[in-house]
Amino acid sequence: MNQTEKRVTGLESSLNWLSEVVSVRLKNPDTPENQELYKFDPSSISGSVISEFMNQYQANNTEMAVFLLALASHIQPGYFNRIISGHLPEGGDFPEFGGIKGVHHRGILPTGETALYILAGTNLEKRLEIQRLFSSEHWFAKKHILWLGPVHGSEPAMSGQLMVDAEIVEFITSGRISKPRFSADFPAEHIETEMEWNDLVLHNSTRKQLSEIENWINHNETLMKDATIRKRVKPGYRVLFYGPPGTGKTLAATLLGRQTGKDVFRIDLSTVISKYIGETEKNLSGLFDRAEDKNWILFFDEADALFGKRTDIRDAHDKYANQEVAYLLQRIEAFNGVVILATNQRGNIDDAFIRRFQAIIHFPMPGISERASIWEKTLPENLEKSKDIEWYQIASRYELSGAGIVNVTHFCALECAAEKTNTLSLKRLENAILREYIKEGRVV
Repeated sequence: MNQTEKRVTGLESSLNWLSEVVSVRLKNPDTPENQELYKFDPSSISGSVISEFMNQYQANNTEMAVFLLALASHIQPGYFNRIISGHLPEGGDFPEFGGIKGVHHRGILPTGETALYILAGTNLEKRLEIQRLFSSEHWFAKKHILWLGPVHGSEPAMSGQLMVDAEIVEFITSGRISKPRFSADFPAEHIETEMEWNDLVLHNSTRKQLSEIENWINHNETLMKDATIRKRVKPGYRVLFYGPPGTGKTLAATLLGRQTGKDVFRIDLSTVISKYIGETEKNLSGLFDRAEDKNWILFFDEADALFGKRTDIRDAHDKYANQEVAYLLQRIEAFNGVVILATNQRGNIDDAFIRRFQAIIHFPMPGISERASIWEKTLPENLEKSKDIEWYQIASRYELSGAGIVNVTHFCALECAAEKTNTLSLKRLENAILREYIKEGRVV
C-alpha cells in the first residue's frame, strides 16, 4: 500500500468511526458515556498520516474525536447533514447538536456545543470535562491546532465554530504543508538563496557570531530537555543585525536558514504597521501565531519602523505607539523560534529590545582585502578581466559594499553581453563604478 492509499484508508477508517460515535449519541442522548469512543482500533489507521499525527501528541480517543469533528467538514462537506438526516428523516431543528452555517459552506459546521453533545450528552460533569479540552492549557491551543471561533456579543463561548489550523488540514489530507503565501493575513515573504557560506565575504568576528546562531538552532532543542536550563532560559533566540545597507544582513539571514534547513520569512513592515489603533498589534499577533512551533526564522528588515525608540508621551499617538513597542516586546520574548531584526543604525532600536537580544552582530563595510575577495567571487565565470585590472587596487581605490559590487559586475556583464565581448576592460569597470557612486548619491 502506497502513501496515498494509507492516507485515504486512515481518513476513511477515522471518519467511519466518528460517524458511529455521532450515531450512538443521537440514538442515546441521555447516556453519560459514549461507549463507541472506546471501540476505536488504532491498528485500522496504522501507518497513515493521521495516525502519525495523533501519536505525535499521544492523543486519547476523546481528543481524536474532537479533532475529527473539526476536520470532517473539510473533507466531506455534507458529513454531518448526512448523519443527522439518517436519524431525522423528516428534518427539523436540532439545537442540542449545535453547529452553524457558513457564508459559502452549505453543510453543518460543528461548534464546541457539538463536541459537548456528542461526547457528553446531557451529563454536566462530563460536559465540563470535555470543555477543558478547549482551554489555553491544552495542547490543542498550545500547539495552535484546534480552537473555538469567535462568537457574537455575549453568546456562549462553546457556540463558537470548531476551528482547525489550515496547515494541519493540508498535512492530514496531502501529507505535506505548503509554505504560506504573502497576503494581508500573512505579511511575510519566504526568501531563499542558492549561495553558500563561502560565497558571502564577511569580517571574521561577524562570521563567528553567525556560527553561534547556527549552534543555537542545531542544539537548543536538546539542551532544553534539561530541566535546569529549561527553568532559567527563555524560549527562542533574538538577534540584531546592524550595519550599512548592502553589507550582507539579509543574505546572512537567508544563509542561516539554508544551512540549518529552516524556512526564512522576511516581514513586510509596510503591511504590518497601521495607523488605526490596535491594528498593528492584531497584524503582529496573527503573524506570530502562524509562526509558533514552525521552526521558522522571522527576519524584520529595516526594523527601525516598528522597533524604534519609545518617545515621551505628548499626545494619544505617542501613547499608542509606545503600546505597540511594549506589545512587540512581549511577543518576541515569548516566541520560540529565531527572530532577526536588521537596521542600519544600532542606536535606532529601543533599549528595551537591546537588553533582550542574545546576540548583536555588526555588519561593517568590507575592508580592502574583503572587497577584493568580493570582486573576485562576483565576476561571472564567462567574463574575463583585462590584464590591467587588479582587484586589490580596485578595492583600495573604490569603497563599495558587497551589494554595490554586485550591482557593478551585473551592469558590466550586461554591457559586455550587449557588445558581444567576453572581456571586461578597466575603463568599462571604472565607468560602472562611477555610475554606482552617483546612484548612491556619493561625491565622485
